[in-house]
Amino acid sequence: MSVRVEIVPRPLDAAAPDTRADAGAVVQFEGVVRPIEDGRPLLALEYEAYRPMADNMLRELARQVLEEHGLTAITVEHSTGTVHVGERSFRLVVASPHRAQALSAMASFIDRMKQDVPIWKRPVFAVVEEGST
Repeated sequence: MSVRVEIVPRPLDAAAPDTRADAGAVVQFEGVVRPIEDGRPLLALEYEAYRPMADNMLRELARQVLEEHGLTAITVEHSTGTVHVGERSFRLVVASPHRAQALSAMASFIDRMKQDVPIWKRPVFAVVEEGST
């Protein structure tokens, strides 16, 4: 069983899914900055984390989810700083013996992270000139 957590000060690079010989299922989720936030055009999101608390909480949450769902591995990556539309800000990869465990773990981790981990985002909206279409 392995846990890897990393908070990086930039958008995440594209990554190939993690493949593991000891897993029957590997599920990868990537959070990508969407072009619209609250109905307004968005340029980017600015992420801020309270470190090292965010590091510790992500690591502990990953361990808990790994044990609760019988995973063989979990990898968490999150950006800080400016992440533009279309770029990746979050990646979660879970490996488990079976698909149901992996999918359940994925949802559980993301919901708990958004609620408990001190990482915040601030939208940077595009300026839309009056009279433009």
